[in-house]
Amino acid sequence: MSPTTLPAPPEQGHVTFLGAGPGDPGLLTLRAVEALANADVLVAEHDVLDVVRTHARQGVAEVHTDTDTSASSTPGTGTPQLTVVDGASTTAAVPANRDAAHLVMEAARGGKRVVRAVSGDPGLDAYAAEEMLACASAGVPFEVVPGVATAVGVPAYAGVPLRDAQGTDVRFVDARTASDRCWTEVGASDGTVVVSTTLDSVAAAAGELVSAGRKPDTPLTVTVAGTTTRQRTWTATLGTIAQTLKQAKVLPSSEGARPVIAVVGERSAAAQRDRLAWFESKPLFGWKVLVPRTKEQAASLSDQLRSYGAVPHEVPTIAVEPPRTPQQMERAVKGLVTGRYEWIAFTSVNAVKAVREKFEEYGLDARAFAGIKVAAVGEQTAKALIAFGVKPDLVPSGEQSAAGLLEDWPPYDPVFDPIDRVFLPRADIATETLVAGLIELGWEVDDVTAYRTVRASPPPAETREAIKGGGFDAVLFTSSSTVRNLVGIAGKPHNVTVIACIGPATAKTAEEHGLRVDVMAPEPSVHKLAEALADFGARRRLAALEAGDPVTRPSERRPGARRRRSTT
Repeated sequence: MSPTTLPAPPEQGHVTFLGAGPGDPGLLTLRAVEALANADVLVAEHDVLDVVRTHARQGVAEVHTDTDTSASSTPGTGTPQLTVVDGASTTAAVPANRDAAHLVMEAARGGKRVVRAVSGDPGLDAYAAEEMLACASAGVPFEVVPGVATAVGVPAYAGVPLRDAQGTDVRFVDARTASDRCWTEVGASDGTVVVSTTLDSVAAAAGELVSAGRKPDTPLTVTVAGTTTRQRTWTATLGTIAQTLKQAKVLPSSEGARPVIAVVGERSAAAQRDRLAWFESKPLFGWKVLVPRTKEQAASLSDQLRSYGAVPHEVPTIAVEPPRTPQQMERAVKGLVTGRYEWIAFTSVNAVKAVREKFEEYGLDARAFAGIKVAAVGEQTAKALIAFGVKPDLVPSGEQSAAGLLEDWPPYDPVFDPIDRVFLPRADIATETLVAGLIELGWEVDDVTAYRTVRASPPPAETREAIKGGGFDAVLFTSSSTVRNLVGIAGKPHNVTVIACIGPATAKTAEEHGLRVDVMAPEPSVHKLAEALADFGARRRLAALEAGDPVTRPSERRPGARRRRSTT
């Protein structure tokens, strides 16, 4: 009798309860990023999902709560949707968000690595605690990755330290669940109180503290959308906060249920917030900036704008297509392999991409550049080459342009240069500056069209309306073609929008299209352009403060207000 073969037990999965922080994706911990990169299933509320999904691997299954907030639905509940990042989607057969523990454990029992992401820190989330207990009872292994607690992170971004040198006592209160005894205890204390509440309940929470013994003139700060570029903070006292919010036209409003963090206390530094509000005082804080470049081209520029507090919105104005006749490019790539060239010069990231794609078509890789000198017109092109596995031999030491490259390019020397030919893959609309300069230096140039640039498709109607209606605070034009193409596919930016141009030629094109240039980069560099816009924003903010006016964004100006021309 043959022995009975038992089925192998299913592989045990694992759950990571992960704190996503208060809203700023940059506050995720290194351990959180590592866990997200290895997750098979990601379970989170919709707002948290936007913070963590960037770090999840391609193909991860996402489970989140439906965002239906109609009158017939209870906030925080809904039908969990199962979505796969590559576009395929199905609906999970689970009735409501409170069954997230069931979803988590079922996935873990199936051998999946599950990340359960919550806002703030898991240790302060009651639902997360219940789900941990459910995992423990079911024998499902789990770990906890702490996050920045909302009640701590938001005051830090609002410029409100919670303790001073005297070691102020700090109490945390959730006004939505606080008992009368809790209010009595914090009211009797003279320490700092951090209250988690909603916008329309702030005044009621202030009243509870006054009734419990706090003085009506106790300083108070209220912050909404903390740690994001939508953050806004009001300074008042327990007795005046209701009137302050009313004067600011914040209440009454349909957004009264938005969560806020209120900090109360004599020594909570509320009076010093003007000097400590480092986040909201960034030069472009909350500015919606239009970046008319492709996502690949705009990545580093958008990161720089975010560092100034801006919200970049990338709108491609050109699309890249293969050349109409690919034979010239094919001959050049074969010549590169057979030793026809001494140099290859890349004038753009798109040129690198075009050659790389042709290499992959032929089964080649970066080793095909062995023995060939490689030049890049600027830092971004050089980075694209390094990502390809090629370290350029020549990058301009000065101006990041064709002219700057020519300044450093060595003349042809028959003694030291066995070959006198340069391979120049470029766009179909590129200028002749580099070709003419290389010929003047004694080189023969194979000027090859590696790709064509065509006008991109129009952006969504919502974006077009924002461009023409003044919904953007600024637009960065990095070339004359971005001016022509943006106006062509989306219309002319509104007159309240700050126009920033990379150089005189681009500024001239903008003016020819009826645009008034406010900012110009001191040198032709996208990063110098972003710096110039930040300087403009800083001067604008300082002028408002010195005049005793509120600091507003350009898009918040009154219709018809005159725009003052200011170039840098």
